[in-house]
Amino acid sequence: MPSDLRCNALLFAFSAMGVLAIVSGSSKLTNASEPPNIVFIFADDLGWGDLSCYGQRRIKTPNLDRLARQGTLFTQFYVAGSVCSPSRTGIMTGQSPARHRIFGHLANRESNQRRGMPDALDPDVPTLTDVLKDAGYVTAHFGKWHLGNVSPDQYGVDAFRTDKFCNVAGKQAIDIWSAEARPVCTANILDATLDFISEQSDAPEPFYVNAWFSDPHATLNPSPDQLDRVKNLAPQGVPFPGVAQVYYACVLEMDRQVGRFMDRLEQLGVADRTLVLFSSDNGPEDFQIRNSAHSGVGSSGPFRGRKRSIYEGGIRTPLIVRWPGHVPAGKVNRTSVISGLDFLPSLAAIAGASADAVSDGDGEAMDDVWLGADRERRTPCFWEWRYRVFGHPANKPPQLAVRDGDFKLLVNPDGGRVELYDLASDPGERDNVAANHPDVVQRLTRMALQWNKTLPDSPRDPGAGMESWRWP
Repeated sequence: MPSDLRCNALLFAFSAMGVLAIVSGSSKLTNASEPPNIVFIFADDLGWGDLSCYGQRRIKTPNLDRLARQGTLFTQFYVAGSVCSPSRTGIMTGQSPARHRIFGHLANRESNQRRGMPDALDPDVPTLTDVLKDAGYVTAHFGKWHLGNVSPDQYGVDAFRTDKFCNVAGKQAIDIWSAEARPVCTANILDATLDFISEQSDAPEPFYVNAWFSDPHATLNPSPDQLDRVKNLAPQGVPFPGVAQVYYACVLEMDRQVGRFMDRLEQLGVADRTLVLFSSDNGPEDFQIRNSAHSGVGSSGPFRGRKRSIYEGGIRTPLIVRWPGHVPAGKVNRTSVISGLDFLPSLAAIAGASADAVSDGDGEAMDDVWLGADRERRTPCFWEWRYRVFGHPANKPPQLAVRDGDFKLLVNPDGGRVELYDLASDPGERDNVAANHPDVVQRLTRMALQWNKTLPDSPRDPGAGMESWRWP
């Protein structure tokens, strides 16, 4: 379709529906007599470049590297938001988090009200766990929640032990934030997950589990043994650990626990009939944030930006998908752009859920890509960030972004500060080529600004969208 017609068609969809609700046709589940069990492991503030299978050279992550060898590694996966709650909302709803007024992280009521946000994701909104439960799955959630002050059972979750809620008999909410709990928080989350899977391993119904970590989100407190595993990163001549040592001690412990978890799935006899997905909710935190002053050196790989930024480093994160006999083993997909908004329609297709359940989504069914197809994305991806971005001025983007094909455009809501990048040749977003492609700038700017008009309004930080420094 010519670019101007494509843009006009998109704008018509916006005006008619008020949302981008595109769910592309997906391939039917092949070579399977029954839907798989599904486990989604979600790390917290882990950067694209923090795993050795993604190019990290300071440490080795052998267990996540093994997961990648047994499945497919995707290099162009994007979360729907550059911080925790928006990213998780996108996974759970398949819709842009701003549609639900979740513009930033959910906090206390005063903070939420000041930013025009609710105290929780609306429980009347259909979620991934609702859809899979309706399709016959037993659903569970263990670990971090960060979708607000409403219990997970209101979102179609059967069993849960989070940092705030618990309905498992004889158990309590999992402590994932205290200094004492931090060295074992990932182990405790996966232990709770394994307890549930052990109970379900012989059940006739398939299971779906969210295992959402708090590692390596600050504040971190690795044990002496964990620090000793990365003593090569310790500073010389002083008695305290280094910043990289603290951070990567926790990454290594997370990797070790994922390996233990996968080994236990083998022992339970469910590994080959379980689809395992691993990702991270946003890019790595910056050391200028106080709680990460001792650890904020996670790697966004070759990309510009970190957590909060809608440059690549804040929103592009690892994605590894493993399902023996269905997902190609040892493959690296560098072609397909995948969004966190795609999880709901893709998993619904794999689970055999009704198409009606995903008809109002903003994502695209990419299950065919997960199962081995190499194709380009058919729909654009959008992001927004209304607040300050910390760290180096180069990491501070305009407030809106859209990616369509290889081009990504960033712009402020007033149409100013236009930046255009060809990510195929410039994934680091260093060369603004807006002057060379006025037709692309015009088309993508119209798309971004029209999309922004469909979103709820809210207070914005005065410094949002500005790349500034206080010069002397």
